[in-house]
Amino acid sequence: MNRFFRMAILAGLGAMAAVSAAQAYEIDPLTRLPLMADTDASKAQATAIPREVVSYDGKQRPGTIVINTSERRLYFVLPDGKAMRYGVGVGRPGFDWAGAQTITRKAEWPSWTPPSQMIKRRPDLPRFMPGGPENPLGARAMYLGSTLYRIHGSNEPETIGQAVSSGCIRMLNEDVMDLYERAKVGTRVVVAR
Repeated sequence: MNRFFRMAILAGLGAMAAVSAAQAYEIDPLTRLPLMADTDASKAQATAIPREVVSYDGKQRPGTIVINTSERRLYFVLPDGKAMRYGVGVGRPGFDWAGAQTITRKAEWPSWTPPSQMIKRRPDLPRFMPGGPENPLGARAMYLGSTLYRIHGSNEPETIGQAVSSGCIRMLNEDVMDLYERAKVGTRVVVAR
């Protein structure tokens, strides 16, 4: 009886662990984003920089994306002196950049092939990673010109508002999905420090 009781407890714990693991990777049918259990990532999303419409007095035309890397904010310029403002993660020192590009391609749940320069710095990286919740490019990616840079989602929401990337602009998955619907191929992107 004692042995049976121990086995029942172990079976119950195993079932609970399986349910927890399944919950951590369950996909929301509406957003196609992973539904996270109460993890550090979900807590970071809850305290992230809010997406909001703000006044904008810059010289860029509506439909332009302006990224202020020192502010760690991305602005999608709207008509009538307004912009949608998002929090972003930017390039760490030595990987930051400024200039103008255009969106040349867009992808949903993009795959990731780390560039050779990144593999040289981090030989532990996979050579290819299919799109999905564990992919560092997140839910959406917008490719900038013929560069290696992208505006993309992230599977590390705690990095939003930080200078930690290799030059890409990181966003919360919910935010990059919103921007993805607003920005078209050919959208001008201005990156300023």
